[in-house]
Amino acid sequence: MDIKARLTAQALAEGFVACRICRPDSVPEVPERLDAFLEAGYHGQMGWMEERKHWRGDPSVLWPEARSVIMLAESYAPEHDPLAILERPDLGAVSVYAQGRDYHDVVKKRLKRLARWLIEQEPCQVKVFVDTAPVPEKALAQAAGLGWQGKHTNIVSRDWGNWAFLGSVFTTLELEPDAPEVDRCGSCTACQEVCPTNAFPAPYKLDGRRCISYLTIEHKGPVDEKMRSALGNRIYGCDDCLAACPWNKFAVAASDMRYHGSAGGTLAELVVLDDVAFRTRFSGSPVKRIGRDRFVRNVLYSIGNSGDLSLRDAAQALCEDPDGAVADAARWAVAQLAL
Repeated sequence: MDIKARLTAQALAEGFVACRICRPDSVPEVPERLDAFLEAGYHGQMGWMEERKHWRGDPSVLWPEARSVIMLAESYAPEHDPLAILERPDLGAVSVYAQGRDYHDVVKKRLKRLARWLIEQEPCQVKVFVDTAPVPEKALAQAAGLGWQGKHTNIVSRDWGNWAFLGSVFTTLELEPDAPEVDRCGSCTACQEVCPTNAFPAPYKLDGRRCISYLTIEHKGPVDEKMRSALGNRIYGCDDCLAACPWNKFAVAASDMRYHGSAGGTLAELVVLDDVAFRTRFSGSPVKRIGRDRFVRNVLYSIGNSGDLSLRDAAQALCEDPDGAVADAARWAVAQLAL
């Protein structure tokens, strides 16, 4: 087999569900799309997107010596209906991708093993990326033929649905690129219609300021009161648009069971976490990165939406919390439970 065929076989052996190749300069449409996204203010408080747009807009600028980009997908498909928990207002809903081990750690180790294998096969240099650098992974994934960016802006594949992490290996090795994937969403609007906050102003466009994943993870300070009821019991991220995609009938089971866990819990036990308890409970989890204050803020919004009067005292106890957003959320929750 040639190096590309052997690379693909090695990637699958490592646990990736797909491996495709593109050039660093194969996404010329990204700068214009990124500028439009930023000019509309859809990035909200994510100022780093503006600051690093010259890199994110052109992958060839990130590492000029790179000649090929190896794009990889790793499935984290859930074993259960991810939306069933939304019918349990006493529980905090955590996005599927964050219910187990932090994917940054798991995927990056796989990428590094694959990169080392490549260096052993052919003299070249490599750099690996997993959502930790200004790399337009989704655009590169479509250019490489992994899948297409669906109307919810996430990558969708007819082979494995849309439950997958993306990773990339940039290399100085010349590899034959694959054909880009074409859009197969057709007339389907399931992901648009299911969004609780109407975060899609148009197909293929996401207003991050209205996205529950953004609001519960990236947004600092109090969430707009008009948006709070739509959060329901989602305390970290949201899976609605991903779960609604009909291409998930082809979802491939996750190869690493460390992605499956129970990061949530009852609102009653989560709302009382202090900083030490929070860090201990979510050690090794993506949830840990938002910190205790933002997390408990989210839990309090869920308590306010729960209608459960037994949680009123727990919320009342945080009305004077040192963190202003937590205190504000607590007072809101108490007021909601009094309605």
